[in-house]
Amino acid sequence: MGDLAKIFKAYDVRGVVPDEFDERTAEAVGAAFVEVTGARSAVVAHDMRESSVPLSAAFIRGATARGADVINAGLGSTDLLYYASGSLGLPGVMFTASHNPARYNGMKMCRAGAVPIGADTGLVEIRDRAAELLGEVGEATGSVIEKDLLLGYAEHLRTLVDLSAIRPLKAVVDAGNGMGGHTVPAVFAGLPVEVVPLYFELDGSFPNHEANPLEPANLVDLQRAVVETGADLGLAFDGDADRCWVIDERGESVSPSAVTALVAARELAKHPGATIIHNLITSLGVPEIVREHGGAPVRTRVGHSFIKAEMARTDAVFGGEHSAHYYFRDFWFADSGMLAAMHVLAALGEQERPLSRVVETYSRYHASGEINSTVADQALALSKVRHAFGERGTLDELDGLTVTGAGWWFNLRASNTEPLLRLNAEATDESKMAAIRDEVLAVVRS
Repeated sequence: MGDLAKIFKAYDVRGVVPDEFDERTAEAVGAAFVEVTGARSAVVAHDMRESSVPLSAAFIRGATARGADVINAGLGSTDLLYYASGSLGLPGVMFTASHNPARYNGMKMCRAGAVPIGADTGLVEIRDRAAELLGEVGEATGSVIEKDLLLGYAEHLRTLVDLSAIRPLKAVVDAGNGMGGHTVPAVFAGLPVEVVPLYFELDGSFPNHEANPLEPANLVDLQRAVVETGADLGLAFDGDADRCWVIDERGESVSPSAVTALVAARELAKHPGATIIHNLITSLGVPEIVREHGGAPVRTRVGHSFIKAEMARTDAVFGGEHSAHYYFRDFWFADSGMLAAMHVLAALGEQERPLSRVVETYSRYHASGEINSTVADQALALSKVRHAFGERGTLDELDGLTVTGAGWWFNLRASNTEPLLRLNAEATDESKMAAIRDEVLAVVRS
């Protein structure tokens, strides 16, 4: 149980292969998944990591040993797995470690209709049952069908965002040797988008850079290529291609908050008065712009399980996070980096201005980005910051500590998995943001 507790996180399974996560474990989890969810059938997909094929095969052995029939979709992105779960009405499992280094792998699980399975919705029960089943799964009785779902996935996305009539665009796409190299060609085939590919070769060793667009160092090649090729924009996907980062024609990053506001405005044009979800570290500009477009903004904690739960509760049409995760009601409330990219392409291609001008409308404040500090006693550090700023602004503790003052705010929250405090700060001008950021960091790190 101790070993499984280490790899079962709040929202998924993630561990080093084979030291923490091996085929024996995957087989037991497959059997436990069927028992806990009651699934008679399930769909499974995997990313390009070397360990993904044997691990997913082991999971399928475990699931079929409990009598379930399995559709093996093979190579896919995480949002392809969500498409499969939603369109087929089946529980699903994606084998991926997302942006983690090559030695990691993991599982993202959902019930039929892409409803997420997290610690509060069955993941703990699956973990506990898998611990009991290790090495004692038995023989397969269910069937396995191989099914390629890539073209169906691509066609479905094109029904949600129509790019057929936009002006011709050139996009540099950095797949980071991840699953974007598999899905982008299928989605953009026949559309007026010239794709300049970077690192489309599927390679789970990530030979060029980590497939994590949140790290600025991993965007350097893309930024250079956008400028050198005279492209209209750049798109960077993470390893399982469920997140997308946007670069403008000057090679500058577009804040995920600006993307959230842009997509929200587009969705509100189709669904007047709808609810839009945003987490508490997105820019203040997001709820402002949502209200200006007649929508109802709802603020949530950080994390996809909170976003998806709130979207389902409020029937929100769209949700965005500052981590470049974007969620769509028309996509079973699930996240899709590809859909967000298509919305940006549509917004750009429907008019003549460059992307930097388009996103100006949605970029109103100056943000610090997320800054991590290693802190042994997180509670003590948070208490010191609360004391230092308690008289200077409004405090709330929806997720960590958020303090809002005149023309500025910051959020400081603890990591769930590491001894870190994560700081995000924003203000109406650069100097005010820098002053608040530095003052909070001085307290945290003292």
